[in-house]
Parts: sequence; structure tokens; C-alpha cells
Amino acid sequence: MRAISGAALQATLDEITAEMRAATERGRVANYIPPLAAVPDSRFGIAVVLGTGEVHVAGDADEAFSIQSISKVFALTLALGAVGDQLWNRVGREPSGSAFNSIVQLETEHGIPRNPFINAGAIVVCDVLLGRLQPREAIGQLLRFVRELAGDDTIAIDESVARAEQDTGFTNRALANYMRAFGNIHGEVELVLGTYFHFCALAMSCRQLAMAGRYLMAGGISDGHRVITDKRARRINAVMMSCGQYDNSGDFAYRIGLPGKSGVGGGILAVAPGIASIAVWSPGLNPSGNSQLGQMALERLVQRTGWSVFEPR
Repeated sequence: MRAISGAALQATLDEITAEMRAATERGRVANYIPPLAAVPDSRFGIAVVLGTGEVHVAGDADEAFSIQSISKVFALTLALGAVGDQLWNRVGREPSGSAFNSIVQLETEHGIPRNPFINAGAIVVCDVLLGRLQPREAIGQLLRFVRELAGDDTIAIDESVARAEQDTGFTNRALANYMRAFGNIHGEVELVLGTYFHFCALAMSCRQLAMAGRYLMAGGISDGHRVITDKRARRINAVMMSCGQYDNSGDFAYRIGLPGKSGVGGGILAVAPGIASIAVWSPGLNPSGNSQLGQMALERLVQRTGWSVFEPR
């Protein structure tokens, strides 16, 4: 890893932001959820929180956006805290190699989703949380957890996005009902889905998201308080590395070499263990549903800092 000063890092983020502003191929904004379709593809933000506590931002890093599937990282953390490794009896830890909302594998694999970061897996995670909580309690728990991690009580759920998810979530209903048929959804499907849609509707800025991800960068510790064990932090990072970008996860590991989790709102949370928590946002998506410019920006960041986990230390 090459040493980099705070000033040099800020200059790097400013350079990358200028390069992303000038990019002509920006991907396509998600159009199947109306509030997401309305976000201009000109937006780009990036935030880096170092292990020292320094925060560096550039571009639209303080504009809130719908984090969508990035919320699955925080939901997974809570579910593991609730039931521990029993969770893995109901959801796998393998890359899917399929689209994030694919139903194909569920038939041959008896209703067990490949991992907790595809839609089916995250719906199971919500069902696990609802085994102990009512929907309103589970939604409140996630919101409090993320606010505490980020140190920011202004973080909120965008109810307009949650309603739009509810109105357009036909594929997610199919996934949930199919898993219910296999006995892998225990609760009432509409209550599980309502919780899932609210989780996805969490709105955060890059700065807030990078702050919230610090516990994964620091071996389970945030602001001097232990959130999870270092072993669990390593394992969540491992699943993020192998599964966090849907059927684009292998290429992300190859080009960027960091654990990461994307969302169709255009955000990506990436973790350089022991070094930095990174959030990037640009709403235009590649064909796999990941931020096109977000991935490009992260690739340039690791090239210029040497932060890839595969870089010699």
C-alpha cells in the first residue's frame, strides 16, 4: 500500500470527480421505480472515511439518495446478531451468477437463496428479523442502527420510495411467495415485503453511508464501541467481496479488489479493511444493476491509492 496524505487523498477525490463529471457513458438510471427514474444522471458523489477518523468528500457527497440494496449489509448484520450462524440454514453464501431478482435458482435449490445480497436472500433476512419483531419494530431497529453507526439522527426512510416499491414490486412478491411454498418464508408475505421495501427506501448521502460503514473497516468497531466481533466483520466483508455486486461481483473483485455492496439507486459502499470506508454514488447503472461511474471511480481510486486487498502490504 502506498502512503497517501490527507491533502493528496482530497486531490485524488477531486480529480476523480472531475473525470466522472466529464464522462459521456453514464449508464441508465433505474426506470422501474418512479422516484429513482427522476434522479438526474449528472449526479456524482464520493466520500472516504479513514481509519484515523479523517473524512474526505467530493462532488454531491452530501446529497441523500435511495441506498436500496446497500441496506442489505445492515440488515444482514442485525440478523446475524439475532440468530447467529443459524441464518445460513436458510440462505447461502455463494455468488448467484444471476440477476439480482432472478427466480430461476430457487426451484432447483429448494427455495434457499444463494446469498443474502440478492433480493430473495434479503427477503429471507427480513423474515428472520420478523421472527422476533413486528414490521414497525424491525424498520425502527434498522433506522436506529444506521443512525448510530453514522452518528447522524437526520437519516430517514423515504416513504415515497417505499410506496413506489410496494406498487411495483411484483417480482419480489413472486420471489417471496415461491420461497413461502418451499417453507423458507415463515411470516405473512405482505408484512415481510413491506419491511423489505422500507429497508430499501433508506435515504443516505455518501458521507453518511461511509460513516456507517466504518465498523466493517475497523474489525467491527465504530467510534470506539464494538458493534460486532472482528470475526463477523471479516465474514460480512467476505460475502460482500464475493456477492455484493450481483452477477458483476467477479469483475468487481478483479478490477477493484474491495468488499463492496451496490444498490440500484446508484450507490456503492466499499471497504478497504483497516484503511477506509468508502461510499460513491452515481445513479446511472450498468447492465447488472450497479453504478457504472461508481465502479469506474472506485477502480481509479484503488489504482491511485493501492487500497485493493490484493495489493502487497
